[in-house]
Amino acid sequence: MLEAARNGDKNAFKELIMKYEQQVARTVIGMLGQGPEAEDIGQETFIRFYRALNQFKGDSGIGTYITRIAINLSLNELRRRKLKAKLFFQAHESQTDDQLFNTLPDQNSNERSEINEMVRKSIEKLDLKSRAVIVLRLIDGYSTAETAKILELPIGTVLSRLTRAQKKLKTILQPILGGVS
Repeated sequence: MLEAARNGDKNAFKELIMKYEQQVARTVIGMLGQGPEAEDIGQETFIRFYRALNQFKGDSGIGTYITRIAINLSLNELRRRKLKAKLFFQAHESQTDDQLFNTLPDQNSNERSEINEMVRKSIEKLDLKSRAVIVLRLIDGYSTAETAKILELPIGTVLSRLTRAQKKLKTILQPILGGVS
């Protein structure tokens, strides 16, 4: 299928998209939350993959390669968001809190359960490095070795980030969940 896609077979590339689109969606939504940016990043992931078909050497699996693209694009989007928020707050420093609150965009409502929403918001509170490890390892279900390969990190670093991230999540969620361990 990969070779056919490299040779310009559009149906073969569509099959690759169908095979990996759920995996990419889980990764991107895990990193960014649901919304139009996540959809854009998901589409951009496959555009970048298409452009890089001939450079893909097969040192890792196709899924690992595509997930790495999705993670990188998600991290870039999060950096853009952070900069955008910083610029927004700098531009509105003189406003009162009520005025500022009224200028913030409304969030899209979604139909996820409350607990999933709390966990998702808690994951969003993690720093980018911790979030990437949590999403890949616990949400996407990659092994520690696969996570290390995707993030281009030693396995020990992935394990220590995962441990720290889980402790942070527990601390964030404990008051919400009533001290459940």
